[in-house]
Amino acid sequence: MALTRVTQSMMSKGSVAAMQTSLARLAKVQEQLSTGRVLNRPSDSPTDTTSAMRIRSSITDTQQYGRNAEDGNGWLSTIDSALTNANDQVLRARDLALQGANDGMSGQTSRDALAVEVDQIRDGLVNTANTSYLGRPVFGGITAGPAAYDATGTYVGTPGAVNRTIGEGTTVRVDVDGNTAFGPAGNSVFDHLTALSAALRSGNQAAISAGISALEGDRDQITTTQADVGSRQNRIQSAIQSASDDELRLKNSLSSVENADLPKTIVDLQMQQVAYQASLGATARVMQPSLLDFLR
Repeated sequence: MALTRVTQSMMSKGSVAAMQTSLARLAKVQEQLSTGRVLNRPSDSPTDTTSAMRIRSSITDTQQYGRNAEDGNGWLSTIDSALTNANDQVLRARDLALQGANDGMSGQTSRDALAVEVDQIRDGLVNTANTSYLGRPVFGGITAGPAAYDATGTYVGTPGAVNRTIGEGTTVRVDVDGNTAFGPAGNSVFDHLTALSAALRSGNQAAISAGISALEGDRDQITTTQADVGSRQNRIQSAIQSASDDELRLKNSLSSVENADLPKTIVDLQMQQVAYQASLGATARVMQPSLLDFLR
């Protein structure tokens, strides 16, 4: 059987190497405890580092989807409020038309006063149709201008959809085309109110009755548009909640990959401290003999 001679130098080098290894483990656990992370550099775990990068990318995408949905919700909330206001104004104009259609209850002076109020309603409705969100008219399509309608009630917007991406491959339109909500040129609610005002001033009962019917159609159109806006807003709000839930789930996943388990890390630190103290004690014993002791 071959014998291997163990020298004092070999024992010293081995003890120092073991002590350095123990010290490195202790330093690593101390770093994890001080930073609260098990991944402090890619070399700590290349596999987990790759996973963490992918999760962070997913979190960034999810947060952007959430911001897009929040912006879209702002657009649709503004539109819903504007359409509610428009519906109320058209209803008031219809009530005025009904008063003007009653020959026995109103004379020409009263009809003239009704016509003045109808004109005011029309001007107010034009302002409502120019409602904006963050400086952009919500009924103006993709126009770069500040308004969807001019003072005469003529559409000056640029037809086109304003969309928001609220999920992977999911896009929702967040605007409403003015022609869809208020009618096309020549047959819009503004044209009907202008015609109604003229009919009241002239006392033309047939034209007043036609104005009543036209305003009822305008109300139906506004109500239908508002229902569509409501369905889109529900979808947007669901996307907001989904983005919030996904972000929380992804952050929990990232935490499980990157963050240290503090109770476990504290126990590990104590164990490494004990191991290091034992290594120091053993090394002290190995390094203790002098040259004279070795020669004995």
